[in-house]
Amino acid sequence: MKHRTFFWFFLPTALAMLIFIAAPIGSVVIQSLFVPHEAVLVETENCGPFGCTKSVVIDQEATAQLREAEPLGRFAGLGIYLDRGHLAVAEVSEAWTTSQSIGEFFSDVGDLPFYRAMAFTLAYTFVVTPALIALGFVIALAVNSLNRRIRGFVIFFSLLPMIVTPLIGSLTLYWMIDSRGIIGEFIQYVAGSPDLSLKASTPLMWIALMVYGIWHSAPFAFVVFYAGLQTVPQDTLESAQIDGATRWQQTRYVVLPHLTPLVTFVALIQLMDNFRVFEPIIGFNASAHATSLSWIIFNDLSGETNQLSAAATTSVLTIIGVAILLSPVLVRTWRDFKGKA
Repeated sequence: MKHRTFFWFFLPTALAMLIFIAAPIGSVVIQSLFVPHEAVLVETENCGPFGCTKSVVIDQEATAQLREAEPLGRFAGLGIYLDRGHLAVAEVSEAWTTSQSIGEFFSDVGDLPFYRAMAFTLAYTFVVTPALIALGFVIALAVNSLNRRIRGFVIFFSLLPMIVTPLIGSLTLYWMIDSRGIIGEFIQYVAGSPDLSLKASTPLMWIALMVYGIWHSAPFAFVVFYAGLQTVPQDTLESAQIDGATRWQQTRYVVLPHLTPLVTFVALIQLMDNFRVFEPIIGFNASAHATSLSWIIFNDLSGETNQLSAAATTSVLTIIGVAILLSPVLVRTWRDFKGKA
């Protein structure tokens, strides 16, 4: 393809990426460097029959003029990244110098909002991602071995978790784990404790959120792996069977190497999705036990005052976190590509 032809072919995609990806990210980065102007305060004196009193009020006109002159706000640089609501550099340094042990240090840092959200986000990502990949692969193998007459029926029910809206799915499971729900009552019966409540326990709530994440996302991995299984070379499988390879050996040495690119693809997609976990926390009403980076952004943007700078800063840190998570997989993919080339 000629360079000129390729340029005109790629131009619409490049413009769309510039408008819908690069421009919003640039806007968020700029907004994270500014904080809202403080209100202009003036001291007024009110005199009456019993004397004069002084009070401080907001000068609405001067405040409006200041915000109109500098709509982005007051430049703060990296100050908002280092405050207590985000990286909390001063608080972390103080905890490091005053803590008597590593456990105490992590306990003190874990009380900070950003690091508490980061702890759940990373735990959710690194538990749910490999679990859903493994579960999706097992389901794909099982469905692929079924009789063709019932295979379509099983595929339909296997895709139901992905069809259900995330918020509706999380709400449904939230009602089921209630003390009056079927799962909640079953757990109370097994544990022999009628007062046991998943909603009152942080570890149990974490487990419930992760179980939901695996249940909801496993169908995506299943669809990808099932499609990949249809392309496995049958000649290679037959040769392995003739050589006496067991079902496990065929899967390990023939099927898995063939599906490695798909595993990488699913891992990339799910790492990005799971690192931005949000809907389950809202659906489970679990913010008292678990918060994520996306939940912090939502919390900053909701309420009576929109903290745009704080939300923008958390968004930038989330983008950096996703890039760090994806970098090993991307580097490995690039090396494999260069090796094949």
